Amino acid sequence: MRVLITGGGTGGHINPALAIAQKVKSMDKSNVILYVGTKNGLESELVPKEGFEFKSVTAKFLRRKISLENIKTLFASLKGVMEASKIIKEFKPDIVVGTGGYVCGPVVLAAYLKKVPTMIHEQNVFPGITNKMLSKIVDKILISFKEAEKYFSEEVRHKLVLVGNPVRKDVLTTDRKSSRMYYKLGSNDVFIYSFGGSGGQLSLNDAIIDVIKKYSNKKNLKILHVTGKRLYEDFNEKIKQKNLIIGSNIEIKDYMYEAPIALAASDIVIGSSGAITIAEITAVGAPSILIPKSFTAENHQEYNARALEKEGASKVILEKDLNGQILISSIEEIIENKNTLTAMALVSKKLGNTNVEEKIYNAMENLINIKSHK
Repeated sequence: MRVLITGGGTGGHINPALAIAQKVKSMDKSNVILYVGTKNGLESELVPKEGFEFKSVTAKFLRRKISLENIKTLFASLKGVMEASKIIKEFKPDIVVGTGGYVCGPVVLAAYLKKVPTMIHEQNVFPGITNKMLSKIVDKILISFKEAEKYFSEEVRHKLVLVGNPVRKDVLTTDRKSSRMYYKLGSNDVFIYSFGGSGGQLSLNDAIIDVIKKYSNKKNLKILHVTGKRLYEDFNEKIKQKNLIIGSNIEIKDYMYEAPIALAASDIVIGSSGAITIAEITAVGAPSILIPKSFTAENHQEYNARALEKEGASKVILEKDLNGQILISSIEEIIENKNTLTAMALVSKKLGNTNVEEKIYNAMENLINIKSHK
């Protein structure tokens, strides 16, 4: 199988693409993968590090309003389509898979024009602008949440396949018992893991200060909070200004390199609601308090969070409503009732997908077989 994968801009698009690439390679060593992204995108840095061949095309972000920038984008996209067409002609893929981000536009369009089987993967409940446009021309649309169905037009719903979001292998394989031993947790201890995505979340950092003040030195409870590197100094300065003494049960980090261990050990996860974060939380079956980041594209983080809240796996607090007391109240609702904690954990685990890559690979094989027999 020769697979061309495209997706970029953020880790939320790149990590699923890499997970798919790794699955394709693991299934058959003779499978060949080519990753196409943008020259200056994060993918140009991450993909070669994972050992995959990388090529770039021209692509620009499409704004929703008519503007001079969109005219430039149109010309960049036309150039990108021509560049992608040349790459496809040389590589001769059996299938082209897009995972989102504006680079997918010209690459998937070029594949469609060359009659190569095409597939896109949407990580969020509310589809991104590129995937919504591409849904009209692709052969299959892989979705991660059942709720996403209603946000695609009726004419394309026959193409939808529910698969979930790919999750890092180390998240799936990290053991809860050894992870809790790592943090020196007893069987009755409650471990709260708090983080606002890889870059941090200012609103969560501000609210967690009151949580730290309330629970500092509390027995049978440990809090690990990750500020994000860019916000770490500001966070510590606010702690100093409030003259807070941080107890031994509180740990503050700027970045989390041992995230799989912290997730596996968690009784509650507090954080923003990016699609991959949610996939990891449900993979380990952790109850959560989700704080969707405002101003994300199409407000997709709130749609993601509400999907978990609806099932009973999470409590949702919007950034505009967030403060220390509301966060403390949400924590207490969960930890002061063991039945609530257990029920949320069971639902979270039920929502988790652990064989996503298998489903995606099977969908790819099926599509190639169907197309080859037409």
